Amino acid sequence: MEAQSLKSPLNNAQLEILKFFSRELSQEDLLAIKRLFVRYLADKATRLADNVWAEKGWTNEDMKKFAHTHMRTPYNHK
Repeated sequence: MEAQSLKSPLNNAQLEILKFFSRELSQEDLLAIKRLFVRYLADKATRLADNVWAEKGWTNEDMKKFAHTHMRTPYNHK
């Protein structure tokens, strides 16, 4: 059976990251790369939140209300 026909438990992104990290990296380089990943994911989360904010038409006043509103589901004792 050919190796290409076997399914990998890893997705394309994971395989690319493994290829990239197959060489030795300094701790400084590794930390810089981790920071890039974190910055990318934080920026993506901010963009998604901004989209929801715009869709809902929320204002800074709405945000102040959210910050002071209890929105948890009450616990029902049985």
